[in-house]
Amino acid sequence: MSNWEGKTRGGLTGYKIFVFFIKTFGIAFAYFFIYFVAVYFLIVHRKAYRAIYFYFKKVLLYSPVKSFFSVYLNFCLLGKTLVDKIAVLSGLRKKYSFNFDGEQYLRQMVSEGTGGILINAHVGNWDIAGQLLERLDTTIHILMFDAEHRQISRYLDKVMTEKNVHVIVIKEDMSHLNEIREALSKKEIIAMNGDRFVEGNKVYCIDFFGIPACFPAGPFSIAAKFDVPVTFAFAMKETRTHYHFYATPLLKVGKFSTLTERESRIRTMVVEYVRELESKLKLYPLQWFNYYQFWQNVS
Repeated sequence: MSNWEGKTRGGLTGYKIFVFFIKTFGIAFAYFFIYFVAVYFLIVHRKAYRAIYFYFKKVLLYSPVKSFFSVYLNFCLLGKTLVDKIAVLSGLRKKYSFNFDGEQYLRQMVSEGTGGILINAHVGNWDIAGQLLERLDTTIHILMFDAEHRQISRYLDKVMTEKNVHVIVIKEDMSHLNEIREALSKKEIIAMNGDRFVEGNKVYCIDFFGIPACFPAGPFSIAAKFDVPVTFAFAMKETRTHYHFYATPLLKVGKFSTLTERESRIRTMVVEYVRELESKLKLYPLQWFNYYQFWQNVS
């Protein structure tokens, strides 16, 4: 069973350390420091190591040696994407370059007056792309679990130089749906992850690289509830200072006559999302950042 606990690895102290390094010594020094942090993770965080080793060894079918070194490179890349995120939020955007494939689909959401939902994943570096979409002349709202980085969000809010991103916290009383409704009424965009769920939430089990894995129904059900289009979007790190943004053509659950038809259409959309996620990981296999047992079959 995929066993994510509603929070992401890393803490406020780590963010503060990297902010200090970037502002005092520059991005290059922060990158250099990452190589030592990655060794620490290899030694100390055995649960995370086992989960990502499974991905390389059992899912991608790498050799044991290649899997081990891929885990280390994966930890390094995670740290570098964190450095990049903080650097861009701190006003160092000009140090990076970007390609945009599919930006027209996000513009379509705004121009057609529907708003929409952007479904991403814990791959690449979505946070850095969110800061680049201000040219859409709309606000990006990131849907986030309450346990996931509330303190970090407050801290980064102090560091950010441009604030076109707003966090909507998922609440047990479902009041966050009112914030979503208000945002969509303003032709704004909701960004949320489609690759994590908390125990007890509704999921769809889909073959992911040929092995069953569970994906949350939530993002897709919200799109159906508010009858808005969906795009799958990812920002992948290609070189030290270059990112590639991808967004897919818009999809909608559309009108349905029965709940069975609605369920079938949502599941079809989830399958399309999983296939798109697979295609991006085939291009960027080191940029999968889920550090828990994601797949159902762990033998």
